[in-house]
Amino acid sequence: MPTFDYTFTVDAPLTAVSNFHHNTSVLKTLTPPPIIAQIHHFDPMANGAVAEFTLWFGPLPLRWRAVHSNVSVNGFTDTQQQGPLKHWRHTHRFTAVSPTTTQIHEQIEYEHDSGLRGILSRLLFAKPGLFLLFTARKWITRFHLRRERQTA
Repeated sequence: MPTFDYTFTVDAPLTAVSNFHHNTSVLKTLTPPPIIAQIHHFDPMANGAVAEFTLWFGPLPLRWRAVHSNVSVNGFTDTQQQGPLKHWRHTHRFTAVSPTTTQIHEQIEYEHDSGLRGILSRLLFAKPGLFLLFTARKWITRFHLRRERQTA
């Protein structure tokens, strides 16, 4: 099964990074244009929490239902229960590098369907696209955590 890994650091303590990622509106915050995230339902972050949302790629809606597990201050995993891929498991890990710096490691295990559905997911969720998405998320995360620190 293919995997995608992306690691970066932010100038923020572990608790700030964890709180940011556990916020139920974070998916909208971390979704860069031209993609739009429409949240239908998002349980408070906990083991078994369900998130239902649509990612809009222009006029194309991709509906997801993800279930969260392994939720802790050090991260969580969201697993696609329904969605555009045959399999998608996204693990977010947060590790304190120092009292004011945290490493974020994103790992995705994914598998495409066959047929037309698989062609679409290969176009939208190939490694180059995931790299661009997570590079944007890195910048967005750093921006928001820096802004939080400055207003605190």
